[in-house]
Amino acid sequence: MSDAPVSTPIAGRVPPSTGFFGHPRGLATLFFTEMWERFSYYGMRALLILFMTADTLHGGLGFDVARAGAVYALYTSLVYLMGLPGGWLADRVMGQRRAVFWGGVGIAAGQFTLAIPHGYSFFPGLALIIIGTGLLKPNVSTIVGQLYGPDDDRRDAGFSIFYMGINIGAFAAPLICGYLGEKIDWHLGFGVAGIGMLVGLTQYLLGGRTLGDAGIHPHRAEDAAAAAADRRKLWWGLGIAVAVGLVVFLLPALGIVRLSVEVVADSFGVLLLLITIGFFGWLLSAGHWTAEERKRLLAILVFFLAASFFWGAYEQAGSSLNLFARDATNRMLLGFQFPASWFQWVPALFVIIQAPIFAWLWVRLGNKQPSSPAKFSLGLLFVSLGFGVMVAAAVLSSGGHKVGPEWLLATYFLHVVGEMCLSPVGLSTVTKLAPARVAALMMGAWFLASAVGNYLGGRVAGLYGSMPLWQLFGLVAATTMVAALVLAVMVRPIRRLMGTVR
Repeated sequence: MSDAPVSTPIAGRVPPSTGFFGHPRGLATLFFTEMWERFSYYGMRALLILFMTADTLHGGLGFDVARAGAVYALYTSLVYLMGLPGGWLADRVMGQRRAVFWGGVGIAAGQFTLAIPHGYSFFPGLALIIIGTGLLKPNVSTIVGQLYGPDDDRRDAGFSIFYMGINIGAFAAPLICGYLGEKIDWHLGFGVAGIGMLVGLTQYLLGGRTLGDAGIHPHRAEDAAAAAADRRKLWWGLGIAVAVGLVVFLLPALGIVRLSVEVVADSFGVLLLLITIGFFGWLLSAGHWTAEERKRLLAILVFFLAASFFWGAYEQAGSSLNLFARDATNRMLLGFQFPASWFQWVPALFVIIQAPIFAWLWVRLGNKQPSSPAKFSLGLLFVSLGFGVMVAAAVLSSGGHKVGPEWLLATYFLHVVGEMCLSPVGLSTVTKLAPARVAALMMGAWFLASAVGNYLGGRVAGLYGSMPLWQLFGLVAATTMVAALVLAVMVRPIRRLMGTVR
């Protein structure tokens, strides 16, 4: 790593065109790449906990809810945790463009592995998707940021449009993959998710010329000693990955070590906490930051904590709320019982509706729009209100009664309002605050917040059925409400840390 501080984000050499809804043409390429990747991810995620908890006679794995929640927590958190090494590899070795391509290859391979109708294919398939998403997810967002100059007022609006592309894929996936998986064959649903990723890779390669040189060149070390240090880090990382793989997969298979999913999940929770503390401790204690950069990194840490609470609640959609849709929601429509996984397209639909509204709103308000920390506080407030609705739904469903779908619809509407205040804004803010030489790494740190949130959400989902649902949902509502209030009080101090960035 170079010791020369660089505080201004570096944009790729992309002409300042307005060929895609007033934005650079390269945004269209990345829009559709991420759309198909999210089709693949959400198509699989809509089925995951339902597949794990379905009995073996109906093609499922027959896991109890506690074990399924532990696997769900591990998978969804590792998907985002791998953004850290994925971002580092892109920054120092591959460049973001190559990382996105090979990540897509890994995701497609994982989905097709899950499509194999054999129990032994389940965990290897998840592992391939985890690795692929870690390479693709942070780096495609970093390339979006490089399409804009540091003072381009279109940046937040561009990320909102990009976010709409994400949710078009997330909207279509549960309808198609969910129906095929629940009504025909689970493995067929996974296979179609893999086909979606292949389509995304194809258009990414065909549209590469619209990106200029954005994301092509990694920030390699400028002197021999730093380059050697980077190579040592790479080999150490690969060695640790191989060692972990041997312990987790090979040794239990050979009967040398006995591990349960619950034990692995508990151990991973401790590891995730240590990784988070270690990463930000290393980042903030490094001596090569300017005073302005160090303040901005502290601001990113605050946003990280807020996002962790938000995603811990929001990502209940694929776990506890998905189980609530299956067990406690009336799903009859014109004599047809639609799959529980179909509720997973509802948040995406609301994002598709709300994203252009919020994109227009932020541009319309200009410098009068709420600051980034204020938007984060609003995001936490709305996700809390959504779980307040679920507390009432859980009370009404007690005793085996089924409630109407309007309860989940109202919850998802409120959650998406919160999402539009926090998630695309967070992506944009990190690209503005992060020093250029660690841009992809800091995007990986942003997705580390999703890893922490998804882990917490999955473990909370493991409590489904072991305590009254109104208490479970009430706990989530109260936690996020407190976080929203704390962040609202801290808006001015956070803005001082951010300096000129809003």
